[in-house]
Amino acid sequence: MHEFDAALTRLPEPLREQTRGWLGQYLDNNEFPALPAVLNSVVRVWACSEFIARSCLRDKGVLTDLADSGDLAAAYTQSGMRERLRLRLDGVVDADDLGARLRRFRRREMVRIGWRDIAGWAELNETLRDLSELAEVCIDEALRCLYQWQCDLWGTPRDAEGGAQHMAVIGMGKLGGCELNYSSDIDLIFAYPEIGETDGARSRSTDEFFTALGRKLINALDAHTAEGQVFRVDMRLRPYGDSGPLVMSFDAFENYYQNQGREWERYAMIKARIVGGDYDRGRELLARLRPFVFRRYLDYGALDSLRELKTMIMREVSRRGMENNIKLGRGGIREIEFIGQAFQLIRGGRDTRLQERQILPVLAHLREEGQLPDYAADELTEAYVFLRHARTGCKPPMTVRHTPCLKNRWSRSALHWP
Repeated sequence: MHEFDAALTRLPEPLREQTRGWLGQYLDNNEFPALPAVLNSVVRVWACSEFIARSCLRDKGVLTDLADSGDLAAAYTQSGMRERLRLRLDGVVDADDLGARLRRFRRREMVRIGWRDIAGWAELNETLRDLSELAEVCIDEALRCLYQWQCDLWGTPRDAEGGAQHMAVIGMGKLGGCELNYSSDIDLIFAYPEIGETDGARSRSTDEFFTALGRKLINALDAHTAEGQVFRVDMRLRPYGDSGPLVMSFDAFENYYQNQGREWERYAMIKARIVGGDYDRGRELLARLRPFVFRRYLDYGALDSLRELKTMIMREVSRRGMENNIKLGRGGIREIEFIGQAFQLIRGGRDTRLQERQILPVLAHLREEGQLPDYAADELTEAYVFLRHARTGCKPPMTVRHTPCLKNRWSRSALHWP
């Protein structure tokens, strides 16, 4: 323990003894990987994250695995997360086995992402990207297994020409924008290409097939087991919300948005992205919905709906005593997003560069086009980065000095921009 004494003395008193106790528990049965980077960062990381400390204590091999594989020290390549999950799902036999393997993989990767984040080895964009990628590959790889098992039971769902059909999973909110937090739930919508039947001995409708498949996917991700939970799943953004069908055909999906879609649903669909299943057909569906989200004309009428939505959110924030919440409170993340997304809804039909899921590129573009003054874009960007660092637990860059610009200047006028 003596090698950690200097680092422990630098901790605030409330964290010092707790972290010392965790280190002692670990060393009673194991040794830390003999890597200077790990030894120099473990006190800070465990002091800042009870989840990482307890995960390493629960599974004594996870830290050694991350260190020996080199995964802890390096950023993943574009397909790195998926490749690693597929290796761990090799030979999976049933839904229970799948759920256990997903949860163990999620814990391993959360330890890796959080360690790199807290130790200062990863930039904010890497942390948000990895968290979003983790959720996406868990969704898609779980669906791949469950779909095959469902086909084995009921036959393959076919379209009118006899082609096999697959479900498309739409990620909304932070998942759709590749901006997921550690504690975020995942907002999903399910759709399938067209009405048809399975080719099994006893045919089932595609609606029945994909509804059952969707429920199994939710359970694989959301259920609490001895291994924990993969991600909380929220399906309330689907057409008709909780009262609507769990899954819809593409035609029914498009008909709903074109004829009954409300302004808040336009706002939500800005971040929509395919995160599992049939990526190609899913992207075709989102392309069909683009005229609903981004109108060809300058849509100033969207401002009234956004003001109403913002008022509803602030009323709920006040009711729950969350005025200082860094996401929903005044001067928080949501207010910055409202500013950028107001421009997206008004001008996105004419300016395709505003058809962007992430807020920082939108702010940069608005600055380039003179839609936002330079000082406004700079302050909004700085504040957003600061708040996202605080939201994810990262150490904010020293150059970020403040967020009062939002609370004092922007929160009262965010939706009055032309």
